[in-house]
Amino acid sequence: MAAYLPPGWPTGVHPPGSQEFERTAVAWLLDVVPPDYRLYGVLRRHPVALATLARHHLAACIEGARQGYRTARAELGDALPVHGLDAVLAAYRSEGSRLVTTARAVDLVARALRGEVFTPQLRDAPGQQGQSLDQQERQDKAPAPGRQRAR
Repeated sequence: MAAYLPPGWPTGVHPPGSQEFERTAVAWLLDVVPPDYRLYGVLRRHPVALATLARHHLAACIEGARQGYRTARAELGDALPVHGLDAVLAAYRSEGSRLVTTARAVDLVARALRGEVFTPQLRDAPGQQGQSLDQQERQDKAPAPGRQRAR
């Protein structure tokens, strides 16, 4: 029976428990972080540490992209034509989406490196994994159906 891989599992990383899992996970994680991280042998020897650093690195990148998006009009509005500013905002949206997807994949790999076994879940239905982090946060904060938020 083939190992179950949850939605968002990174391409190229072998399933947890396979002979090549740790090697492919480390190679993929090293591609996620800045190149200088390859200089630290401890990160190759301890993949959980590498996954933790990758998680923090991506969290900072996501926050930076969000901050850049929020301030782009004020910072660049006088320096760029409208179509240029629109293109910058589109780049922030695209990169932000890529970063969030990568952060989710890093989380999955980190959990697998810690020994978590994944099993199919009802919430793994199509359409769930494609939400942006902001959409997911809004959904998580939304009141339960039939209930209103306190004012």
